[in-house]
Amino acid sequence: MNYNTMNELKIVVLCGGLSTERNISFLTGSRVCGALRAKGHRAVLADLYMGFDDEEDEAKGFDPEALFGNLPEIPQYSFDGQAPDLKAVRKSRKWKSPSLFGKHVLELCAAADIVFIALHGKNGEDGRVQATFDMLGIPYTGSGHLGASMAMDKMITKMIVGPRGVRTPAFRRWDFVRSDGGKTDEKEQFISSVCHQTDVPCVVKTPDGGSSVGVYIVRHKADLEDAVRKCLSFGDSFMTEQFIDGREFTCGVLCGQALPSVEIVPKISFYDYSNKYKAGATEEICPGRVKPEIEKEMGQMALQVHKIMGLSTYSRSDFMIDKEDKVWFIEVNTLPGMTQTSLVPQEAAAVGISYEKLCEKIVEDGLRLRGRK
Repeated sequence: MNYNTMNELKIVVLCGGLSTERNISFLTGSRVCGALRAKGHRAVLADLYMGFDDEEDEAKGFDPEALFGNLPEIPQYSFDGQAPDLKAVRKSRKWKSPSLFGKHVLELCAAADIVFIALHGKNGEDGRVQATFDMLGIPYTGSGHLGASMAMDKMITKMIVGPRGVRTPAFRRWDFVRSDGGKTDEKEQFISSVCHQTDVPCVVKTPDGGSSVGVYIVRHKADLEDAVRKCLSFGDSFMTEQFIDGREFTCGVLCGQALPSVEIVPKISFYDYSNKYKAGATEEICPGRVKPEIEKEMGQMALQVHKIMGLSTYSRSDFMIDKEDKVWFIEVNTLPGMTQTSLVPQEAAAVGISYEKLCEKIVEDGLRLRGRK
């Protein structure tokens, strides 16, 4: 089936969720939903966590077909540059259930022809939603649960691709193990030990953060302790990584082909959470300003990572190129952003694939992979 001639489909665009990238997911989801409607599909936007508690009269019963038949207006979202308060999000849900899935979300997804997963970060990009859909026989877009789960962890990814010839910065894993006694000075001793054993400059990272949340570039020893403390606020495990002094690039993969690279030049600081999604905060040059042989090497490395990690349809790998033109793989994103400032849509446009065609191509490949074509 050619994606330009696909029949009208019922599609749930699943976004939101309960991760630090919840707000970014809304930007992706709303734009994807609009693009799929523009191509003639009956696309419905759904918040994974909030569900439809306020969207219908419980006495009448939830009717997925009514949503597909009378498409709700797509909300317009804005971005304030801040990560969401997840405690406040949990508290605001009227349906007091421990489930990650909001009320009627699975019911709606089961009624669709396919679910376009527009989630980012934990509870979406980590394979758990995909595993649920696999168990229930619900078709979806993107990578399967195993590849998504492994690729979500930066340390696991590096341990898998490094021995297969992918050049990646050296790293060390740190785990804060609490004793049964829960001594108050244990954490301080641990932080002191990490700082004593770690040279700077370095990068301190949470292993499963996204959109550069929990990533700290440390250039001075005096700043290392603060970075470690911040990483420990996300969990008891983190990594310190070799700092690569160079230029930042990213390279997407779409249906077995490498896309042109994008060179990322933040105007202030580095390519952090705010700079990624704030229009005008970053200069993005596509294709990147590199020699043809370096561009080819990046594309081959992105494809290699995609295949080694067992990913599907699309992904985006991030790279650093040092002053000697060595290409260093940093991490891979299995559900890259699809906002107005996102990189994969820019890369696709550079080879003549419009945003609407890109979204539909992702849907088409999801149907192929999940046996519905």
